[in-house]
Amino acid sequence: MGRVFLPFVLIVLVAMAATMVWIAYGITRPPRAPYLVTPQTFSQVTGPALNATDVTWNNHDGTKARGWVIRGAEGAPAVILLHRYGADRSWLLNLAAKLNETTNFTVLWPDLRGHGENPPVNTSLLGAVEGDDATAAIDYLHTLKTPLGKTQVAGPIGLYGVELGAYAALDAARRYPEVRALVLDSTPGSPDDLISAVTIRHTSMNNSLLPRLGSWGVRLYSLGKYHNIPSCDLAGSLKDVKVVLLTGDERDPWHESTLALGKCFANGAVEVRKDLALTGYNLPTSTGEQEEAYDRPVIDFFDKALR
Repeated sequence: MGRVFLPFVLIVLVAMAATMVWIAYGITRPPRAPYLVTPQTFSQVTGPALNATDVTWNNHDGTKARGWVIRGAEGAPAVILLHRYGADRSWLLNLAAKLNETTNFTVLWPDLRGHGENPPVNTSLLGAVEGDDATAAIDYLHTLKTPLGKTQVAGPIGLYGVELGAYAALDAARRYPEVRALVLDSTPGSPDDLISAVTIRHTSMNNSLLPRLGSWGVRLYSLGKYHNIPSCDLAGSLKDVKVVLLTGDERDPWHESTLALGKCFANGAVEVRKDLALTGYNLPTSTGEQEEAYDRPVIDFFDKALR
């Protein structure tokens, strides 16, 4: 009897292994598209030249990172903006420009690994190393000098992130105490939750097995780098950090996890803005009025929190 079922079992195992590899390969290589806007095209539309520079630096694992930076006042604080899975730095260019113009802070916004046009690192690990990459971006900011050779960024650091970027910002904040302000939009409960959501989008099927196969595949692919620390645990380890949480209404896939995160911060100094008409998910499709209503509270928060 066992011999009869053995070929069937082997076929099922091979099919599951092949599916796991297919899912892991697909979700670690996010969708890519031409940048929505660049500093050059932005300046052509708005008129005055946007003083943004394309820069590169090294991540802590030796891989390359890249982003745009707008320098602020000498010695002023800095803010790093981190996009969501499947987006890229161009999604946040308008927010970066307005943030710099209003506060005169230095603003850096990178492509997360695996994202953007022709990325220097082809794959994303959906939160496993992106937080460490954010700290490498902070290290890069500390190397910036003014034209006279003085320190460009000497103040505290603020981090803004959407979904994958929000998890990376949380992870970076617990690693580097100079992070003093966080704006987190649509934060997943954990990297496994993000993998589950991305797997469902990738396969166009919603069942309990496929997200598990995706999680196992990413774990194997990451060669031991993957971790699944809940966002709540990261938040509970933070001290003296001012936080704003942003979420859309109940249709937002991260509505419940974002609200739950608000109860996790040790110091309790958390502002939760829920049921927003606009979140980081749909910034590129917003009107100018909607975008201004979203950007202004974010900018005002950093302006006050980092002074």
